Amino acid sequence: MAKVELKQPVVQEIAANVDGAQSVVVVDYRGLTVAQDTQLRKELREAGITYKVYKNTLMKRAFEGTDFAALDPVLEGPSAIAISKDDATAPARIIAKFAKTADKLEIKAGVVEGDFYDAKGMQTISAVPSREELLGKLLGSIQSPIANFARVISQIAEQGEGSAAAEAGAEA
Repeated sequence: MAKVELKQPVVQEIAANVDGAQSVVVVDYRGLTVAQDTQLRKELREAGITYKVYKNTLMKRAFEGTDFAALDPVLEGPSAIAISKDDATAPARIIAKFAKTADKLEIKAGVVEGDFYDAKGMQTISAVPSREELLGKLLGSIQSPIANFARVISQIAEQGEGSAAAEAGAEA
């Protein structure tokens, strides 16, 4: 078999992984210990994120014609990619959090929902809460005024009952 034929399945695997992905984050993993890398992979896997190391040329071929082709300039040196199909901010958030304990880990760049972000942009995205957290905050902010209104109505009703009882007691 020719070398091209051997590489084609890997390119197809990468293309299949990024097909329909919400985000792809490219990281430089040089300097991580085996234990750190294992821990990072575990955290990403638990969040439903695919994390793999591929050759840069194979990633470039797989990204051709997609939004992820914008990552080509950062695909130099050792690179790994974290791919999320569900939560667009999860890879950046988990990797940035992990990088606080493993200073050798570095986010190179990423594409989130079709937009390219450099390392600085990815740091900003890593601060965005997950979709579930945002929905929880939204629901809480919607429920708060309703709960306050219900409390006020309840207090008014209690005061009305109390004054009616007082009037009944005064008449007797």
